[in-house]
Amino acid sequence: MHLTLLVGTMTGTAQLVAQELELAWDDGELQVETLLMDKLDGTVFEREGAFLIVTSTYGQGDVPDNAKALYEDLKAKRPDLSRVRYGVFGLGDRTYAETFNFGGKRFDDILGELGAQRIGERVQHDASSGVLPEEMAEQWGAGWLALAKEAIAVST
Repeated sequence: MHLTLLVGTMTGTAQLVAQELELAWDDGELQVETLLMDKLDGTVFEREGAFLIVTSTYGQGDVPDNAKALYEDLKAKRPDLSRVRYGVFGLGDRTYAETFNFGGKRFDDILGELGAQRIGERVQHDASSGVLPEEMAEQWGAGWLALAKEAIAVST
């Protein structure tokens, strides 16, 4: 099985989370690849396997700068993503209550609109919680990975 982690980040925290997940998950049977969203477009979803969006939120609830091109491409071209299975691990800070975790929410919303099927619930890490995002990801990850393997087995 193949799993692609797509990373939207401004400060590198989301990339750290993705790297920790890749180290924990890439075991030979599961092939994990982490890609920064820089210069990606909707064709990235033509890859085999499942996807995990790992993204922070920036500014007024926006996707990070490096994720804007992919997000805008999906909105403009509106490809059929009905064969895509994905998850979302969003990073945010609840002190910004009105836009908390909107980077992850925006990707979740557009992927859902385009027919992709989310695996599990959208995760919303809160930077003000005192729990490091990579620790939360590690705890959450095993359960999500089992769901992802099941979803890919059913869709093939």
